[in-house]
Amino acid sequence: MDAAHVLIALLSGGVIGFVLGLVGGGGSILAVPLLVYAVGMKSPHMAIGTAAVAVALNALVGLVGHARSGNVRWQCALSFALAGSAGAALGAEAGKAVDGESLLGLFGGLMVVVALLMLRGRSAAENPLVRMTRENAKSMLSRILPIGFGTGLLAGFFGIGGGFLIVPGLVFATAMPLSLAIGSSLVAVSAFGITTAGSYALSGMVDWTLVAWLVAGGIGGSVLGRGAGAKLATHKRALEIGFAVLVAAVGVWVIVKSFG
Repeated sequence: MDAAHVLIALLSGGVIGFVLGLVGGGGSILAVPLLVYAVGMKSPHMAIGTAAVAVALNALVGLVGHARSGNVRWQCALSFALAGSAGAALGAEAGKAVDGESLLGLFGGLMVVVALLMLRGRSAAENPLVRMTRENAKSMLSRILPIGFGTGLLAGFFGIGGGFLIVPGLVFATAMPLSLAIGSSLVAVSAFGITTAGSYALSGMVDWTLVAWLVAGGIGGSVLGRGAGAKLATHKRALEIGFAVLVAAVGVWVIVKSFG
């Protein structure tokens, strides 16, 4: 990579990290378009594989902090992650079988759907003391496992973290508070990213040098994003709406570029 591409990769990682720090999620949805249209990766499949590694590493870093704060319900999170990893493995294989331009077009459609889900907002949770026990395990798992599998399938197919689906999925399946769902979701995001990245890496579809620059930029961007998020905490919903509009606009642009 020449100096210009290194700088663009650092800035792209910075944008992803900044969004994650600012609004608490959704940054990974920008990774593939940035890699294809900003960094200039010729292969959409290579972009997806590379993005999956960066997503997994970012999620693992975030998970450490949430775990230390006690914001992870491990039994629920691990059950969701195990079911979803099976889906991610299948999704990644399916994604590699689709031609690059069609895959990008579908990715643009997903971005529009994600934006609409973000505009709807997140519903409040009900049970801050939620735990999986012998008494409620069967009931919880009957919701966690299918939702986890379906979410993993999408995450693997598109090479995304899937947090925008995992968080509401955990809330629906367990009634845990949003703060716990966000922390617990990182277990699944990490697992999905590792599964997807492993599948693409075995096919030689990961640019490891680019991963390093993306992660380096992401670390700096997340620090700035968290600082900005703290200052703009009272405007968090406005920030989410603004980001959703941006995601929708980029999604429409990707669709037009792919199928136009």
